[in-house]
Amino acid sequence: MDKKILIKNARAIVSCDGEDRVYRDADMLIEGPKILAIGRDLMNGGDPASGRNLNQEEVQVIRAEGKFVYPGLINTHHHFFQTFVRNLMTIDYPNMMVMDWIDKIYRIFQNIDSDVIYYSTLTSFADLMKHGCTCAFDHQYCYTRKTGKSPVDRQMEAAELLGIRYHAGRGTNTLPGSEGSSIPDNMLETTDEFLKDCDRLIGLYHDSGPFSMRQIVMAPCQPINCRRETFAETVAMAREKGVRMHTHLGEGENEGMMARWGKRTMDWCGEMGFIGEDVWYAHDWEVTKEEYRVLAATGTGVSHCPAPAVLGGFPILNIKEMREAGILVSLGCDGSATNDSSNLLDALRMAYLMQANHTKERGGCVSAYDMLKVATVNGAKTLGRGDLGSLEAGKAADLFMIDTETLELAGALHDPKNLLARVGLTGPVWMTMINGNIVYKDGILKGVDERKLALEGEAVCTRVIREPHSAYREFI
Repeated sequence: MDKKILIKNARAIVSCDGEDRVYRDADMLIEGPKILAIGRDLMNGGDPASGRNLNQEEVQVIRAEGKFVYPGLINTHHHFFQTFVRNLMTIDYPNMMVMDWIDKIYRIFQNIDSDVIYYSTLTSFADLMKHGCTCAFDHQYCYTRKTGKSPVDRQMEAAELLGIRYHAGRGTNTLPGSEGSSIPDNMLETTDEFLKDCDRLIGLYHDSGPFSMRQIVMAPCQPINCRRETFAETVAMAREKGVRMHTHLGEGENEGMMARWGKRTMDWCGEMGFIGEDVWYAHDWEVTKEEYRVLAATGTGVSHCPAPAVLGGFPILNIKEMREAGILVSLGCDGSATNDSSNLLDALRMAYLMQANHTKERGGCVSAYDMLKVATVNGAKTLGRGDLGSLEAGKAADLFMIDTETLELAGALHDPKNLLARVGLTGPVWMTMINGNIVYKDGILKGVDERKLALEGEAVCTRVIREPHSAYREFI
């Protein structure tokens, strides 16, 4: 039997459960991957199985005086491989439209190899975990002649090393430039190649059981750069295998889709069944009010990525209206080439401020706590994870804790629910726990030599990305 963990005397536990409960001066009892109980004085008669007192020999106590506890954040859109293509002013995303940016950035992407995939994934995971993220989805569509079919395998290797819960989106691009895409030929796959590798990855990694640490999502990159059959065959295989689907949609490609197909992207996807409760789209800032009804009626989710929207100067989603329409909205970082960060706490803060600015004259803003639930409860629903997203008995022990006994938080502690986004707590958390395991605490990633990994990652970035490409040379 797993040794129990008792988080003792937390100043507040923000559950994000169906009743929005906040427990004050409370304990949390954990066994293995799951939460057993939340309440006061669980050490004395707090074992729900026996009703007897716990003793020091069978429980590990984590003293949590002065700590706020939150459900782990869930990231629903990212591109880890882009982490080594950031902070690059020669390809300046804020001054470019999406399709122009894609044309320039792919000239660098096409040279990425398997080592870049591995170390950029480690870098992204570390940033996410240090800022409270416990479950991450990544949209991996970078398949080059140098990576071969290894990217998801290397990402799974990185996830296991750091102990993060990982949902891998197996992406692809299948339409050549000669037929209207912006993808270099040496980054293209055939639909059959894509489907064959999805089948391999699902068989090797996909675990749909409770407290699963790894799953596979079928995720063609975007309709404008894929053949029609790629999406149609994805729908058939995904529903046969019982895996979810994801793609980019409504981020500047609708004009091109109208020119090519005579219809908007969502209509194009809907015709093939690439829509529904097992599907979510990234961005969708071109969404119309008519499409609100389609998203809500079909249960299709939207991953809101605030950083690239602000940097690119794109329309801001009206999350209040979307929630009122019944649309499931979750939160994503997006790739570092359009964000420069994998800090989901920062994305939470930015999303809240964006909504305040955008919706004040449109009937009021969503609260900072509402945005926290977008990043937790809604993220879990988006990924189909009924075992994640809130802190309550029977759910996974995925959480993070912040230290409130710091001078910069004095005077702000009366409202733990709204604190994170409203006050702007975006720095590293005190502790992150995933599946009942402490993976980060007091500035230290557990079980790894972080400095060694960082130096190795820098060396890989220099060898593969910086030295060969003129976009970097003026900076090195």
